[in-house]
Amino acid sequence: MTTDGTASATSSDQGGKIKVWFRFVPREGWLPQDTEGLWAERLSDDTARIENVPFLQNGVAQGDTIRFATGDDGLFWATDRVEASGDCTVRVISIPAGPLGRSAAAVHERLSVFGLGGEVFSEDFPLVAFNVPAESDFAGIKRLLVQGQDEGWWHFEVACMTDAWQTA
Repeated sequence: MTTDGTASATSSDQGGKIKVWFRFVPREGWLPQDTEGLWAERLSDDTARIENVPFLQNGVAQGDTIRFATGDDGLFWATDRVEASGDCTVRVISIPAGPLGRSAAAVHERLSVFGLGGEVFSEDFPLVAFNVPAESDFAGIKRLLVQGQDEGWWHFEVACMTDAWQTA
């Protein structure tokens, strides 16, 4: 499913870009989707490098190289991660009654000091998925994320982390 709940009808190469699909079990109390499509740069017949930040899939980050298989439906389905990029995926959603309101822009602004790129799920559900590059100030980002949660700005989760993230 795409973020608006519609299915993509193509898996064809679009300038070397393909959509690779991930299947997962929906979480209780979370979004109902059980698939997520991520854009990727095709590297070989069965590998691709992820080019955007996952909103729903855990354990994968932008820049990771994944293996995929073409399903009977013609879609490219991820089968495993071949090589980690070293990047991490962090998801942040502001608390509507908190000081940031429902503003994804305010979330971006608070984290802008770290130069993180991110995507917003939708205006109705302002979840921001951030790519945290391997060379980032992991300790500083973690401190700000915890501060924001403690002060009622947002909730966050780390959907893909590295050893460097864990030890920062």
